[in-house]
Amino acid sequence: MTRNTFGNLFTLTTFGESHGEAIGGVIDGMPAGIDIDLEFIQQELNRRRPGQSSITTSRQEADKVELLSGVFEGKSTGCPIGFIVRNTNHHSQDYENLRCLFRPSHADFTYEQKYGVRDHRGGGRSSARITISRCVGGALAKLVLKQLGISVQAYTSQVGPIALERDYRLYDLSQTENNAVRCPDAEKAKEMEALITQMKQEGDTIGGVITCVIKGCPAGLGEPEFGKLHAALGSAMLSINAAKGFEYGEGFEGVTARGSEQNDVFQTIGGQITIKTNHSGGIQGGISNGQDIYFRVAFKPVATILKAQETVDKEGNTTIFQVKGRHDPCVLPRAVPIVEAMAAMTILDYYLLKNDFNR
Repeated sequence: MTRNTFGNLFTLTTFGESHGEAIGGVIDGMPAGIDIDLEFIQQELNRRRPGQSSITTSRQEADKVELLSGVFEGKSTGCPIGFIVRNTNHHSQDYENLRCLFRPSHADFTYEQKYGVRDHRGGGRSSARITISRCVGGALAKLVLKQLGISVQAYTSQVGPIALERDYRLYDLSQTENNAVRCPDAEKAKEMEALITQMKQEGDTIGGVITCVIKGCPAGLGEPEFGKLHAALGSAMLSINAAKGFEYGEGFEGVTARGSEQNDVFQTIGGQITIKTNHSGGIQGGISNGQDIYFRVAFKPVATILKAQETVDKEGNTTIFQVKGRHDPCVLPRAVPIVEAMAAMTILDYYLLKNDFNR
């Protein structure tokens, strides 16, 4: 297994399994002299952690982060930042009946085909619990971006058929954390929560969409050929567990419009060149143009359902099985901070490719 590192200059290397001793990682390329707000980092982890509401898994984990290196007297030193988050509440016995079975739509079969061995306890390395490391890396990236005036805000914009309007400017995104679904529309949030609760009661799951908005990103990040900024963001988002689709700007909705309707016309205001609209989503020719960057990520229904299902064992024999344990009926609420984390690390990485922060 060789692909455990994300990024070019700002990099995150992760380690750990769902039911192992700990999840952890090493951040390299962190600029020196950044105030390291441990409370903020922990808050970001708390947004991702299990057991935070009635519509998430009941697994109780404090997910307390321990920074092991790279910080002195509250500031980053420029050296690698090592960290761990210990697993304290794993019920491995709940997965014993899955030792020789391949769960539908999971990585069980493909993982074993590739490596010849797999950890059946909670998915092992392919578990969404590994995203803890991404949230730590994203929190550190956010601390740097804050100094640069760049913000990253994601929210749940759709659960099943219940959807917000596509235009993020219609909503007060500061209201996103005011409900368990992380939706800035209070009424829609109630509908979404009711649907997720229904899925949980039925032993089923539901998918949806997360929208992310990046403000304050300067023009000039990204490359016109193989280093396109939107391609990097897409790659980062599609690396998240259960992510099935990515679109930025108008995305697929724009295919029905004419070029005369989609083109972002330039204008000069106060001596500054800007655009009248932002159908491009803040990126043109693979390079940021200084406008808001916005994109959407589609997530499938969680593959682990509590209903009996048909599958096969390692010998190919058909069997019926039923999952035990504690699982999310919808990944969206806990995926919001993960989307933000991946976006923050991508933007900081591409900022560092263009600028020397510590120059």
